[in-house]
Amino acid sequence: MRIATSQFQASMNSSLGFNQEAISKLTQQMASGNRLLVPSDDPIANVRISRLLREESIVTQYRDNIDAVKIRLSHNETYMQSMVNDLNEARDQLVLALDAHNTPKDLNSMVAPLRSLIDSLYYNGNTKDQEGKYIFSGTETGTQPLTKTPATMVIPGAKITTPVPITKYGYAGNTAKQDVVVGNGIVQAANVDVSGVDAVLNAMEEATVALADPGASSSSSIYRGYLTTALDEIDKAMSLQAGRIAELGGAQNVLTTLGSNHANVSISNRSAINDLSQLDYGIAATDLNGYNMALQATYKAYTKISDMSLFKLL
Repeated sequence: MRIATSQFQASMNSSLGFNQEAISKLTQQMASGNRLLVPSDDPIANVRISRLLREESIVTQYRDNIDAVKIRLSHNETYMQSMVNDLNEARDQLVLALDAHNTPKDLNSMVAPLRSLIDSLYYNGNTKDQEGKYIFSGTETGTQPLTKTPATMVIPGAKITTPVPITKYGYAGNTAKQDVVVGNGIVQAANVDVSGVDAVLNAMEEATVALADPGASSSSSIYRGYLTTALDEIDKAMSLQAGRIAELGGAQNVLTTLGSNHANVSISNRSAINDLSQLDYGIAATDLNGYNMALQATYKAYTKISDMSLFKLL
């Protein structure tokens, strides 16, 4: 059987090209650690990896949202707890003021600490975040939640018979929720409002003005009325704020659990992606050695056969 020189050279070139291409591809795979250099290397695996990467991107966004919401809820809880502490102190002051043995001067001396607590409640209720937005205004983050309006007040039977200037408090925000997606079909409110705090501020303001009167008396039904009203409003506000703090704590616990679940899903996704895309260096090294040997054998065969001639056989 005779083989034309052109046919022989084409066959050798094809074999050399195939082996060199295979060696080049294996070298790139071993350098990158990836089995799939182009989608055509394994179309089915490539589709699966694309789906896993898309899911991993979504899970990563959920985890980022959870971390951001947990920080906001933690800050909200801190300020809320501070408000509860102020209310506790104000309650103690009012209980002390209701003691019938207090003199007018004793009651007058309680004005300053109560005024400080009112200011502290007002300040905490109007807290802003690092972006300059109010955190307790519901979705009206550009609106100051607690407001002040000048007004006057007259205490029946008081020594000061003229109207006394006071401050009226109001709530200008709303109670809508800023929902953040933290899972597939799962949202978590990232905000809390201070609606209702204005009522206790107004009651404390009136009680403070009553205590400042030179003729203030704990045994007087008029003065006791202001004090007991403020005390009742404080109890309501403390109950309201405590409930909000409990919700914040419960939400953070749920988010922690949900974040752990997302982390487990993320680990599973990354493991599956590695299984589909990672190169088996043992098999790759064996294949590379085989192609190198084939390439060397082809070169030797090419050289040997090229050196053969019919004239040498005669």
